[in-house]
Amino acid sequence: MILQHEDHFEPCRELADWARETFIEPGGTLENEDHEHLQHASIGFLWTNVANAKKGRRIVGQAEPGKPMGMGGKWGKARQEYQVTQWFGEVPDFIITLDANYASQCSDAEFCALVEHELYHCAQEKDEFGAPRFNQQTGLPVFGMRGHDIEEFIGVVRRYGAEATHIQELIQAAKEGPTIAPANIAQSCGTCLARAA
Repeated sequence: MILQHEDHFEPCRELADWARETFIEPGGTLENEDHEHLQHASIGFLWTNVANAKKGRRIVGQAEPGKPMGMGGKWGKARQEYQVTQWFGEVPDFIITLDANYASQCSDAEFCALVEHELYHCAQEKDEFGAPRFNQQTGLPVFGMRGHDIEEFIGVVRRYGAEATHIQELIQAAKEGPTIAPANIAQSCGTCLARAA
């Protein structure tokens, strides 16, 4: 794990192997059937010490497609593919980048929840009928990215709890119930008032 002062990214084959053996492979110590589709996926892991934030919130993990997204024309794409191949020996289906500073301080449950959260973003594409897509030539799954959805949150919270996933405030708000009565909503909603008229 890296904790240097200058900005740094470092591939970690051991972390990739651990994540696969722990969460993806059948019989893993923390096997999650939700990740079964990733058995044929190539996943590269990177440690970084680069601080990242979005809208004032710290980003401690990120999953993305391994294939570069065409930045900078042909040279930019070729340069990115070259860098990724130098790191992993191939262009993987997915790259997961983790904040090494966060990982050095978080609990085991928080770390497992982080890795699984990122794995939930790594998905198998669906066809127009909602069935998993497969490459017609190879028969292998066609992979893509999945956004945040309720299934991901339920899966991670079910496995690691509210504390490790940092959603205690959300659970407390749900337990306390709504602070606004339905009658008050109806009184201030143009659609509701139109229906009542």
